[in-house]
Amino acid sequence: MIPVSVLDLSPVPEGSTTADALAATIELAQHTEELGYHRYWLAEHHNMPGIASSATPVLIGQVAARTRHIRVGSGG
Repeated sequence: MIPVSVLDLSPVPEGSTTADALAATIELAQHTEELGYHRYWLAEHHNMPGIASSATPVLIGQVAARTRHIRVGSGG
């Protein structure tokens, strides 16, 4: 089987908060893990109001704490 990964920008949809976006990122990571994906990448972007992933080391820790075995890292 070819290992498949997900790259998440942690988008903040219009009308949502950063907290909503981060909660959605954790939920997506958990679902991705359940589906058997190999790795969950978080993209780091700064000064973009519609993107919540500017502090990837912090977000990586939050995602890793709420998943069991999927590999979590930053990239783009």
